[in-house]
Amino acid sequence: METEVKMTKLASCAGCGAKVGAGTLVQLLEGFKTHTDPRLIVGYDKSDDASVYKITDDLALVQTTDFFPPIVDDPYMYGQIAATNALSDVYAMGGEPKLALNIMCVTDAMDSHTVQEVLRGGYDKAYEAGAIITGGHTINGAEPIYGLAGSGFVHPDKVLTNSGAKPGDVLILTKPLGVGILTTTAKAGLLEEEGVIEKIYKQMATLNKAGRDVMVKYHVNSCTDVTGFALLGHSFEMAQGSDVTIHLQVADIPYHKEAYQYAEMGLIPAGAYRNRNYAEKGVKVVGDISVAMQDILYDPQTSGGLLIAVAKEDAEACFKELKEAIPEAAIIGHVTEFMGASICLE
Repeated sequence: METEVKMTKLASCAGCGAKVGAGTLVQLLEGFKTHTDPRLIVGYDKSDDASVYKITDDLALVQTTDFFPPIVDDPYMYGQIAATNALSDVYAMGGEPKLALNIMCVTDAMDSHTVQEVLRGGYDKAYEAGAIITGGHTINGAEPIYGLAGSGFVHPDKVLTNSGAKPGDVLILTKPLGVGILTTTAKAGLLEEEGVIEKIYKQMATLNKAGRDVMVKYHVNSCTDVTGFALLGHSFEMAQGSDVTIHLQVADIPYHKEAYQYAEMGLIPAGAYRNRNYAEKGVKVVGDISVAMQDILYDPQTSGGLLIAVAKEDAEACFKELKEAIPEAAIIGHVTEFMGASICLE
């Protein structure tokens, strides 16, 4: 569906490409005094996807928030993508979303129908996830913003973090890369291939529910969702937090082939350069891997897939079931003890 209001024209950047760089976040939070609570399982000091607070021996609360400027012009699709992206953090912790609050900024250029369509997209996607949007907060501002503050539940003993990967683990990625490059190209009016942008929209609006529902059946040691910090940024955080080396088999990493030519042309979102500045110090490139391919690995993803570190003995069965539910899922590497670099591109 098209709308008279071109949502992407109302914002200076789009989707998770608007995310403050990980390196900048570290500096901003440096020196903050943190308070402890024995029931806080995961806090912001862990650089994880969400916080987790133990309520009882059988129940823990997962909380997260995520919002961004429009990445598409269709307000209904924008609402779906933003909600999907926000709820993804709950799935990455192994949890199930249950409640959410809208976070919204509207501009003078947005009429009531446009605002309602954004909200309808968010409500519909939350309903699909099994969550209820119970209210929220809306302000007026210079650029549109939409997202959710989401809550979910998980068993305290089954919380998945981005710092639990162990040597021997097999790495699985559930969505292909290249979203940032292709949406940047589309915003510039240079995307020529028919049907590509619709494929990207569908991917961004696809919940990570199927991946979560499969992985919790198996011995998974670590998980994160691949969003604004890109595959290499999120892998870098997983490797550092786990004190391991992550080996990525570049030839096995799924990506949208159309993104490669645009990466060669230099149509790279600004967030990719921030991600490279942050993670490159921990990346060792082994062999001949083109700059364009590396740019895809640093490309900020909006509503990307799950990066799952599953124990070797469960890897085959887990991947088989994931593949049946998510045909794009792929085994992309493995984990070893720390070998001098956080990530090896092979």
